[in-house]
Amino acid sequence: MTVQTTSYKVLVINPGSTSTKIGVFQGASLVLEHTIRHATERIAQFPSIIDQYNFRKDAILKVLDDHKIALSTLDAVCGRGGLLRPIEGGTYEVNDKMIDDLKAGYFGQHASNLGGILAREITADLNIPSFIVDPVVVDELSPIARISGSPLIQRKSIFHALNQKAVARRYANEVNQSYDQLRLIVTHMGGGITVGAHIGGKVVDVNNGLHGDGPFSPERAGSVPIGDLVELCFSGRYFRKDVMKSLVGEGGLVGYLGTNDAVQVEERIVSGDEDAKLIYDAMAYQIAKEIGSAATVLEGDVDAIILTGGLAYGKEFIEQLSSKISWIADVAVYPGEDELQALSEGAIRVLAGEELAKIYPNETVAFKGGN
Repeated sequence: MTVQTTSYKVLVINPGSTSTKIGVFQGASLVLEHTIRHATERIAQFPSIIDQYNFRKDAILKVLDDHKIALSTLDAVCGRGGLLRPIEGGTYEVNDKMIDDLKAGYFGQHASNLGGILAREITADLNIPSFIVDPVVVDELSPIARISGSPLIQRKSIFHALNQKAVARRYANEVNQSYDQLRLIVTHMGGGITVGAHIGGKVVDVNNGLHGDGPFSPERAGSVPIGDLVELCFSGRYFRKDVMKSLVGEGGLVGYLGTNDAVQVEERIVSGDEDAKLIYDAMAYQIAKEIGSAATVLEGDVDAIILTGGLAYGKEFIEQLSSKISWIADVAVYPGEDELQALSEGAIRVLAGEELAKIYPNETVAFKGGN
């Protein structure tokens, strides 16, 4: 008998540096959402991030047990994707090669590397699949978009793939069209900001949101004048770590205004802080410029511009940004980012046969099975 999509039960896991967020979904319905807080002192006892997986696994299993959720009722477990090799977007079944790369930290050590490992560990004796969905290393750039201008440097695709693709699909559903048939500009605005040009279900161009180019954000400097940066690096006044920190973590709003809290900045603007207003306006200005650049990638044929992420909660900020870009296409706003739901949706699409499971690093297969 065919199992209805709404009956699939999925555990999703999103590890952070000092927390592990979990959710249990029955189809589209959220059955359980819980954030497990890990004491910094406890985390510090582990030699590396990867060494934490048994500790975090035990914490997850305890929460499930406390809420009377039996592992035997699950159809799949889905973890947040980590810093893997560059791969196209989609839902990937966790395999040995993926585990090896996550443990080795192919592109670096990050708490998200634990997502696939934890999913695989929990499903080991359950005879159900483990997945990851749209990790930050999703790379669907067109060949021309990889050219930086210097043969020593190639542009990289590192962006908020999970949320960008989730809201793009959500918009497509709302307008009764297929994501694969739309031409969209999706802008994720959080601690980092990425603007993606989506054509045919692929993100063919996007700024590097980790420590690359694009608009400045609450915590990142984005594109800066290259010559001045080179002079700064060789001035003898700063170590490498100091320069990197000024670009990532202490750039953007933090660097100019001493805070990454957009609500606090807006309060300062209301109270008459002209410096705060100038910097906040400049951030909207730079985001609009990046969206305009993405519109040229789509050759002006844009079905919609989607604004998402934490900054999308700011009514006046969105109004100001929309006034600069609404001539390009209609603007749709999806505040925040529901990563747990996005992970669940990715797993269920495969379980329901709506999408092929991808085998890391680059194969696709039809998934068979399910409880």
